[in-house]
Amino acid sequence: MKALGKVSVFGLGYVGLTFSVCLASRGFEVIGVDVDLERVKLVSEGVPPFYEPDLEAYLRRALSSRLLSCTTDYFEAVLNSDVSFICVGTPAKGDGSVDLSYVESASRGIGHALKEKEDSHLIVVRSTVPPGTCEGVVKRVIETASGKRCGADFGLCMNPEFLREGSAIRDFFNPDRIIIGEYDAKSGDLLENFYRSFHGDSAPPILRTSLANAELIKYANNAFLAMKVSFINEIANICQVTPGADVTVIAEALGLDHRISPEFLKAGLGWGGSCLPKDLKELIRYAESRDYDPALLRAVYEVNEFQPYKAVELARELIGDLKGRRIAVLGLAFKPNTDDMRNAVSIVIIEKLLEEGAQVVAYDPAAINNAAKLFGDRVKFAPSALDCIRGCDCCIIVTEWDEFRKLEPEDFVENMRYPALVDGRRIYDPCKFASKLKYRAVGLCACGGLSGVDGGIG
Repeated sequence: MKALGKVSVFGLGYVGLTFSVCLASRGFEVIGVDVDLERVKLVSEGVPPFYEPDLEAYLRRALSSRLLSCTTDYFEAVLNSDVSFICVGTPAKGDGSVDLSYVESASRGIGHALKEKEDSHLIVVRSTVPPGTCEGVVKRVIETASGKRCGADFGLCMNPEFLREGSAIRDFFNPDRIIIGEYDAKSGDLLENFYRSFHGDSAPPILRTSLANAELIKYANNAFLAMKVSFINEIANICQVTPGADVTVIAEALGLDHRISPEFLKAGLGWGGSCLPKDLKELIRYAESRDYDPALLRAVYEVNEFQPYKAVELARELIGDLKGRRIAVLGLAFKPNTDDMRNAVSIVIIEKLLEEGAQVVAYDPAAINNAAKLFGDRVKFAPSALDCIRGCDCCIIVTEWDEFRKLEPEDFVENMRYPALVDGRRIYDPCKFASKLKYRAVGLCACGGLSGVDGGIG
């Protein structure tokens, strides 16, 4: 069977660029393709268009080794590769359904190029798409544009990605599993051999299934993670009205049950980013389009939608009316180690603070430029955490950057006008901080004091 050594990757966004540099790091020849000429120029110069730990170093090595090149030319990419991975965006529409226009456009471009190619070619979809898309959109569009037949002239697979922003490169090299949805056995064999060549003896379990199963697995995976986050936030809200209760202890106990695990059981201000909320809304919309009412999924989404407002409620508990008060917001990205502001809970929190008349000062190690585009001069941005809290009446921890974990109670007491802290991500020891300043935290009851807080399970 022919080895897939030359790769074209369509879409140089978060998924596609990470995928490209990781393949190049292990000797694969990769052609990255994007319709955005400015993005292609940036990447070709070794400048990632977004922040991700270690990405720039991997990108520069890939370029210097000449294993990665970038272009806007679909024909150049397809005619000089054995396999094409579609990694374009699938944004949500206003009604929550998925916009497949980028997938259709990439498929059409690949199809036109395939018309000029004599050798067989494998197309692999890594974009998150609803069930039926590979068959009903990708296959149909490519066959129409190329005049060729799927299974006979080209292969087709669905290969969902499970990368986490902030740890994407590590996740790609160490996946829990690889899912291959295949149009036919030949296509699946090619892609399985490709990944076994990449991973060698450390290859993870590989599950081969139908295209529809692979498409739905990605949505089901993210919906389940969203459910865990919303569940622990619901428990956190119960803890806040239960004297002596602390959600961190509850979560630790739950995580020791091997049927549950501790992953995604960290209470906070809700999930954000480009995956969980978008994929959950799209799965809800897909179920509704099939005349099924996904009541559980809708409840999961609604719990999370209200969670960011808890930060503002806790701030009011600490200092009263927020009008005219100076509030520090530490953390803007939806999670640490990224500059991604998509669906970030900081947006909801800041808009609510501004609505109530507060003056907002914000700081984030990576996301200030993106935040400035959203808020303009309505928010003041500080150059450091200490500059952010200086002279403020209350501080809200929104993103759990390691930089913020290093702050001590004295930092808040010495720099704030009124030392009051809302720990929205539970990164501080409640007893230590509550003894020095006004302190409230998600999932921690204040009505009975902090005497019920313990050190967890010994």
